[in-house]
Amino acid sequence: QVQLVESGGGLVQAGGSLRLSCAASGLTFSRYAMGWFRQAPGKEREFVVGISRSGGSTYGADSVKGRFTISRDNAKNTVYLQMNSLKPEDTAVYYCAASGNVGLFEVPAEYDIWGQGTQVTVSS
Repeated sequence: QVQLVESGGGLVQAGGSLRLSCAASGLTFSRYAMGWFRQAPGKEREFVVGISRSGGSTYGADSVKGRFTISRDNAKNTVYLQMNSLKPEDTAVYYCAASGNVGLFEVPAEYDIWGQGTQVTVSS
């Protein structure tokens, strides 16, 4: 069974940090580019950061550059999202996703597999 399971969400004060994890199973993890998306209430799902299959390339949305870092451990079938200097506007459900296509993608339609999401709430 192919699945992605996110963990690490929670409640944090503005300026704080959180580290999200996404554990993959049932797939050859190193053959998938990975991405993190988020969706706030009443808003569309938006791209946050992405990482290539090898981990050699990453790309992030302007809103998180310099604050969020994506990384992966192919030996552990896990991708991480380190979030620093969190702001109230970062509050959302965060999803990890896997894409079997080659490259880095911001569009949700490019991703084949999605996790169930983890809530991140940043208080002011």
